[in-house]
Amino acid sequence: MVKQLWQCIEVRLHQLVILMSLLLICTSPWIFIGRQLSPRAGFWDVFHVYGGLFTGVLALLFTFHICSAGQWRQFFPWLTLDVKPLLNDLRGLTRGKLPHSGNKGLISVIEGLGVIALLLVSLSGAIWFFSDPSNALMWRSYHILFAQVFIGFIVIHFILAIVHIRDLF
Repeated sequence: MVKQLWQCIEVRLHQLVILMSLLLICTSPWIFIGRQLSPRAGFWDVFHVYGGLFTGVLALLFTFHICSAGQWRQFFPWLTLDVKPLLNDLRGLTRGKLPHSGNKGLISVIEGLGVIALLLVSLSGAIWFFSDPSNALMWRSYHILFAQVFIGFIVIHFILAIVHIRDLF
């Protein structure tokens, strides 16, 4: 039963992470949370906090999914000092050649950095939520910084998806 549930979730993790991330990012201008969630908080504040905690769980599951069965070597090849494909892609870019996805090169490394950014957004948000009010504003500022980095990643990821579509033709 647990295995079937995991398989059902696993095939939708990427879409769920995208959906929740976009919802949280697009509604974040409406968030008015300082040190802690107020008992009189509005719908979007409550949604952002609990939707964010849910997305943090999704982020952990997604990280587990992409790192299982040795796949982590594709997204984090620099951890094993396997940087040759990355350097080849960078050299190719200087010659006007776009990198291909699916190897240990530039696109995979960028995707791995995006996973790290997602985890940092999730972690900083969770720490902000659970921290002592005296430290909450510091964690809020980290959360906003990591969210901005993650938004930058989403833009790059979207461009890379278009490049990947080009690879299919």
